[in-house]
Amino acid sequence: MDATVESDWKKGSKITWKGEIKGKKYEDKGEILEIAPKKKLAYTHLSSTSGEEDVPENYHTVTVTLSGDNQQTTVSLSQDKNKTEKAKDESQKNWKMMLDGLKKVVEEDKK
Repeated sequence: MDATVESDWKKGSKITWKGEIKGKKYEDKGEILEIAPKKKLAYTHLSSTSGEEDVPENYHTVTVTLSGDNQQTTVSLSQDKNKTEKAKDESQKNWKMMLDGLKKVVEEDKK
């Protein structure tokens, strides 16, 4: 999503994403819930573009888990609290775009 991400990458620390989507600036925020290098990252997330009030119940939890061996890595991703089917579809579209971009970068790196 072409965002600048800032965090000290420690459990309990803040994490922010700043960028621009369709000409509109945004600043999302969250907190690192769990971090295990090369294995798992879990964090909360609230998008400034969501229009949601900044209260704990409006934060998603995103969990990214890596598994595999030296030949192949599987990335598993989950996000909770999509309030509507439209929100779920939008999240899936965004995550697919992000994961496709990650795959492209990793595969180019292998060459």
